[in-house]
Amino acid sequence: MEASNDFKEVIKNYLDNLAKQDTLFAETYMKENKNIDDCITYILNQVKSSGCNAFTDDEIFNMAVHYYDEDNIKVGKKINAKVIHSSQNITAPPKTIEKLKPKKAKPSVSNQMTMEL
Repeated sequence: MEASNDFKEVIKNYLDNLAKQDTLFAETYMKENKNIDDCITYILNQVKSSGCNAFTDDEIFNMAVHYYDEDNIKVGKKINAKVIHSSQNITAPPKTIEKLKPKKAKPSVSNQMTMEL
């Protein structure tokens, strides 16, 4: 399974908008040896090699831009991955959220005495 079309579309839309706003990137984005499929493969391989399971949007978008900026970049092999992006509005059940909240620390009892003069 490759990355979902939704994920690919989110990345492509970001890059398209960046190219509209940044003429220097627009030239980079038009390189003949670059394409969105290899960009997605590059991102997935970078994520896999990092060992992390979650990234911010900016981290992923920066990987996409980096792919287009570098001429001699190793894309890597296509890999199987399930991609969930923030625009899918995933919510966790309340019990799960409750478990993630940090527990309040209990006040510590001190064996030290305080004297006021």
